[in-house]
Amino acid sequence: MSVKINIEKKAQQLNKQFENRGRLLVKCPDRPGIVATVSKFLYDHDSNIIESSQYTSDPEGGAFFIRIEFHCEDLVNKREQMEKDFDMLASKFSMDYDFTYGNERKRTAIFVSQEPHCLMELLWEWQNGDLETDIAVVISNHEDSREIVESLGIPFHYIPANKDIRKQVEEEQIRLMKEYNVDLLILARYMQILTPEFVDHFPNQIINIHHSFLPAFIGARPYERAYNRGVKLIGATSHYVTNDLDEGPIIEQDIERVDHRDHVGDLKKIGRQIERRVLTRAVKWHLEDRVIVHDNKTIVFQ
Repeated sequence: MSVKINIEKKAQQLNKQFENRGRLLVKCPDRPGIVATVSKFLYDHDSNIIESSQYTSDPEGGAFFIRIEFHCEDLVNKREQMEKDFDMLASKFSMDYDFTYGNERKRTAIFVSQEPHCLMELLWEWQNGDLETDIAVVISNHEDSREIVESLGIPFHYIPANKDIRKQVEEEQIRLMKEYNVDLLILARYMQILTPEFVDHFPNQIINIHHSFLPAFIGARPYERAYNRGVKLIGATSHYVTNDLDEGPIIEQDIERVDHRDHVGDLKKIGRQIERRVLTRAVKWHLEDRVIVHDNKTIVFQ
């Protein structure tokens, strides 16, 4: 049995296993009675709450956020009516909300350049069944990763890119996102700046990874410059992409301590380790609907 068929079989089994599982994400102005009302709504619709997490930004006039995972028998046939009923309740509390369902896996596209460490980590987690997604396509401005990607039965598209042809490149990338019905774009060390026009097509649907030296070490050769400054901590940050370069809502960060014995090569190696685990965690939390974006911040229910 090929790797692709085996992975697809596992995905089908998981979809069947979680076909009665739903998630509800809500953000709204804080006021008494929200939790009781939402809980009663789910109870009245024969749903059992499996997991619930909530947060209030300020008990006096702040914003309220909640993520609920629930089980409901025959959810596939009930969910349309459930969403209609909840819409009436939501208007009373001025709620922004979203229902998602366990048997509808998000489809992802991975963008990569020449450094494969983040791509490899995502593929490993996906092969293990620990990434709730269908990897629909990998896009790169280099050919380096083609063999490993295609060996897993994943389409690979090589699209050369530079600033002189950026418009044509992004038009083709947008076309491919539509063709493959992609829900999430993952920039796994994709070393090209995205234009505002491209980013506007995918609000809160593009996740990036970069070293945490920003803004102290903006630009090229950050590890060399960090080494020359004698930094004691290095790290990585994963965030949603906005039109403010590297200033989108942060999903996850991590660091490791280093010292004078660590040379540039050591810093790069440690940095790659941090990058791949930080990006993978951020992607997992997005796929599991654990992230709510509010202004330029995120609420992450880990």
